[in-house]
Amino acid sequence: MAITSANQLELLQTAEAVAREKMIDPALVIEAMEESLARAAKSRYGAEMDIRVSIDRKTGKATFTRVRTVIDPETEELENYQAQLTPEQAKQYLDDPKPGDTIVDEVPPVDMGRIAAQSAKQVILQKVREAERDRQYEEFKDRAGTIINGVVKREEYGNVIVDVGTGEGVLRRNEKIGREAYRNGDRIRCYIKDVRREARGPQIFLSRTAPEFMAELFKMEVPEIYDGIIEIKAVARDPGSRAKIAVVSYDNSIDPVGACVGMRGSRVQAVVNELQGEKIDIIPWNEDAPTFLVNALQPAEVTKVVLDEEAERIEVVVPEEQLSLAIGRRGQNVRLASQLTGLDIDIMTEEEESQRRQAEFEERTKLFVDTLDLDEFFAQLLVSEGFTSLEEVAYVELDELLVIDGVDEDTANELQARARDFIDAQNAKALENARALGAQDSLIAFEGLTPQMVEALAKDDVKTLEDFATCADWELAGGWTVVDGERIKDDGVLEPFDVSLEEAQNMVMTARIQLGWVDPNDLVEEEEAEGEEGVAEEEAGA
Repeated sequence: MAITSANQLELLQTAEAVAREKMIDPALVIEAMEESLARAAKSRYGAEMDIRVSIDRKTGKATFTRVRTVIDPETEELENYQAQLTPEQAKQYLDDPKPGDTIVDEVPPVDMGRIAAQSAKQVILQKVREAERDRQYEEFKDRAGTIINGVVKREEYGNVIVDVGTGEGVLRRNEKIGREAYRNGDRIRCYIKDVRREARGPQIFLSRTAPEFMAELFKMEVPEIYDGIIEIKAVARDPGSRAKIAVVSYDNSIDPVGACVGMRGSRVQAVVNELQGEKIDIIPWNEDAPTFLVNALQPAEVTKVVLDEEAERIEVVVPEEQLSLAIGRRGQNVRLASQLTGLDIDIMTEEEESQRRQAEFEERTKLFVDTLDLDEFFAQLLVSEGFTSLEEVAYVELDELLVIDGVDEDTANELQARARDFIDAQNAKALENARALGAQDSLIAFEGLTPQMVEALAKDDVKTLEDFATCADWELAGGWTVVDGERIKDDGVLEPFDVSLEEAQNMVMTARIQLGWVDPNDLVEEEEAEGEEGVAEEEAGA
């Protein structure tokens, strides 16, 4: 086609119509038209030329211009004589040409052949699509973390494509509850899990299994949650089957559990219906971890709770008849309670706990009998008073031994002397073994490592301070790895010696500083920067 006065206004009308249909800025459509016309002109005049097109926003008149740029011959070579000029060549057009100056000449409009017109159409469509994607992304990026209502468009390989108004979302197979099946035209409510800008446009990822979906549903059903009077502290779900939700009230006159349940269960029932009959346990949240766990294990009754904060583990003792209820079908109840509290839970019956305590008592008694040359009764006295290791006996304050019936000062001193002699002998043997395995003095002399630790490291082929400095903290203290959704234990070399992850980090960093691998001043600067960042975040939150 030729750009004539007859179809100049048609360009503007077309741009307006496309922009209205796609809900994008008309200026973006006109820019796409300018680019497509410039491309067509280049195919007519030559691809080396810098041809630009400008469409008047009022009249629709398209102006074609050829642009040539003056280069600096000292830093650039004249590579494209159709679009570049040296200052010498530019003197016939400009009085005092300088690098960067441009010479603009108007050129005749081109008649667009069939191929050029098709190419122009593709450019316009591409630009319009990009503008549409940008608009969709801008619209949905701030809606991540909210619930949206949509209509099912189609199903692809188990994934459901949902029309969410001005875009399409995808509900993946693993984000559907149980065996949910949808037909075209079905209305569906989903949680916007993520919005990402990708090559084919913004991808809106939906979910019905996310714990946050349940939290948002409760927010819609319970005005007190929406108003911030009640807060949802944690959610754990086995989608389509069972869930636990922990709530706390900031108003003493409002019961958080009762508010979430509603009159005759109306509020919780609305959420249950949306989640395909998923049973929901609403639990009062508590700052005290053991108390919270007792609540989380409902409906089972708990007799005793022992919390190991450092290992983030908790032992729960229940009556024999409550064991199956506490564990739940296929471990569901204890698994959800673990997710809710963030702790690993060991459940045992009262009888099992009694047997374990008896076994520990006998083991510690035997330790003191064998190592301190005591009779069984005296060893049992020590264990009953809470002594669990030789180190405690050897280095405890003398007064703590004197409180034991029948122990005077001489007896206490003798006990400590025997314990220290045995420990010294163990240390000497461990050191001898470590040297035989190849442990170097640099590792043996490192502060914080006992001879037994050095021996364990040498057995694991860590024989020098350099070897030790290359270790990861979890290799020393142990840790957990999540594989396919399951937590798998990683044993640490120094884990038998109760070395925590933080202690392992400090020891490895100290070794690196001693070797000169790390500058301690850099660490101080990093800590200060992290501290300032944390303060800034707190102020922003406030």
